[in-house]
Amino acid sequence: MSQKARVLVGALTRETPYFKQAHGEGITVFEFDEDGGTLSRQYCQTGIDNPSFIAFDATHSHIYVTTEVFGWNEGTLSAYALSADGRLRYINKQVTGGSITTHTGLDRSGSFAFAVNYSHEAWEGFEEEIPGHAMAVFPLRADGGLEPPISMVKHQGQGPVPIRQTCPHPHCAVASPDNRFVIVTDLGTDRIHSYRFRNGRLSVDGAPPPLQLEPGSGPRHFIFAPSGDRAYAINELGGTIAYLGYDAETGAFELRQTVSTLPDGYAELNNCSELQLSPDGRFLYGANRGHNSLARFAVDPQSGRLTPLGQTPTGGEWPRNFTLSPSGRHVLVANQNSDSLTIFRRDEKTGALTQTDSIAIGTPMVVKAYAI
Repeated sequence: MSQKARVLVGALTRETPYFKQAHGEGITVFEFDEDGGTLSRQYCQTGIDNPSFIAFDATHSHIYVTTEVFGWNEGTLSAYALSADGRLRYINKQVTGGSITTHTGLDRSGSFAFAVNYSHEAWEGFEEEIPGHAMAVFPLRADGGLEPPISMVKHQGQGPVPIRQTCPHPHCAVASPDNRFVIVTDLGTDRIHSYRFRNGRLSVDGAPPPLQLEPGSGPRHFIFAPSGDRAYAINELGGTIAYLGYDAETGAFELRQTVSTLPDGYAELNNCSELQLSPDGRFLYGANRGHNSLARFAVDPQSGRLTPLGQTPTGGEWPRNFTLSPSGRHVLVANQNSDSLTIFRRDEKTGALTQTDSIAIGTPMVVKAYAI
């Protein structure tokens, strides 16, 4: 019997000055045949502005979607019910306490949702009066809807890169494996924060100082390894991946290795975006926007260190996001500036990628998949 997966793609629907185009309709739902490597469009949910990131709950019965609109004082996080046939039903939304909301996820208990705000510049003298929070935590209702936020934090500082690092720019929030900490990457300050997490509330009490990465690196997205004592962050501005050791007791990180996502000698514009581990933890992939490739690394099973294995062209421009299929046999890449979603077959022994198909879809920003 053929293995099936459901694939959701969020696409840009409103013009934004820092994006090239906005040709999207909303959230498109596909069925994916793992054996044939083919996508079949099922449904498109309209009525949502710039769905730039999507998170599922553990049962895949609800999704949480960020709205990233330039010029809004606050972004929003929306909740949808997801039926067995892939249809979406809107439940509600909440404002996020900051603008340009770029990322969402759930804690390990499935009781709280996170929203991360990339832009939260505050007016001098009014820092406490206006929305300007790095991230917010929302309790989830019994029906999957969102309660108002019960905890929010602000960041301070800057980095050395003009324009991109004049102030904090948080980009990702991930709960630790034991749910005792929430990890927040900050592209603007080159820091990775560990916040103590209790009953949905964030605190620096009992938390370690932020990990300071190399100036100008710009940490964007972050994942834990299956072992729980290791993690990886992709640095958007530096074009690198940082391998980190993690102390579960204290929530502290140490930098163990930094590797480039680019070939030797490449000196043109490049902004890294997403990173993913293979299901067996043996290979790590990172996306290059500019070089338009997926960098591939072997992961040493004992030490966790990375060995570069080269880059594979993504078959399109500006790969903002990608995901592995539930079986791990395929990779799907959202090429934002070429209005395309490309499909790759993945060799599970070597990690190598071979493009097999490409479909047209307007300005894809995020792609997520789960088994059905």
